[in-house]
Amino acid sequence: MTCHNCNTRCKKFGKHRNGLQRYRCGQCSKTFTEDHATPLAGMYTPLDRATKAIELLVEGCSVSAVQRITDLHHGTILSLLVLVGEKCERLLESRIRNVAVKDVQCDEMWGFVGCKEKRKKDDDPKRGDAYCFVAIERNTKLVVTWHLGRRTERDTMAFTEKLDAATSGQFQITTDGFPAYFDAIHTCLGTRVDFAQLIKVYAASSEDEHRYSPARVIEAIAKSMWGQPDAERICTSHVERQNLTMRMQIRRLTRLTNGFSKKWENLKAALALYFAWYNFCRQHRTIRCTPAMEAGITDHIWSITELLEAVA
Repeated sequence: MTCHNCNTRCKKFGKHRNGLQRYRCGQCSKTFTEDHATPLAGMYTPLDRATKAIELLVEGCSVSAVQRITDLHHGTILSLLVLVGEKCERLLESRIRNVAVKDVQCDEMWGFVGCKEKRKKDDDPKRGDAYCFVAIERNTKLVVTWHLGRRTERDTMAFTEKLDAATSGQFQITTDGFPAYFDAIHTCLGTRVDFAQLIKVYAASSEDEHRYSPARVIEAIAKSMWGQPDAERICTSHVERQNLTMRMQIRRLTRLTNGFSKKWENLKAALALYFAWYNFCRQHRTIRCTPAMEAGITDHIWSITELLEAVA
């Protein structure tokens, strides 16, 4: 280590509390710490304990469960989640760009922050129903893009703009029957997509249905909107199966529990962390590698530590 002021050689001068070597200049008496990567920014949590906490979060554990297992403070885990979630969001935006795709399926999954919309007593836009828009490539299983917002035309447009930036070339896209998709896809993607919708018809509720039982689908109507979509590939089953995986892996989206998000920022961070982990770290059983490897974005399976260090 060379002194920044005197350009003279420094001698070792003990250890920093984070375990890094310190040095002291014999001429000006200034002390320095060796250069090091800071994947956790200014947090003092050891990297191995932070990695363990992240692994538990992406495997469906609640914050309280992670606290009991790792002995980290509840607030520390949430701060770590937000920090890593922001890094993962930047990672996805930078790495998944202009990706060649063939068959994209889109869907929106319901969740809520603080309380359900019908129970909300204020006008806070960050409380109530929260929908996660997801676009998945059918062949590579890659989550191409996502967006957290309301089920409105504005958020549908924002989601489609992200999809436009993440993809390249001509491809087929299939959505559910949500009407806002028509204008959003027409404006952002135009004629470079073959657009189709799969409209599901649900049966009217009957007396034998329980309060939380899902509605029964009695018919699915495939409707070609424009272009020349392949009728055999008009399907949303893959993205809907992805929704099940999300509810199993993200504790905040598990139904009928008290593990729901209390803050919008925490839910957004949890989603960004999950999608980055799913694309780069989780080996998919169907393709026997990660979706990012199948799409040619990376050449190996990432570890959680590598994911933390990917974006400064």
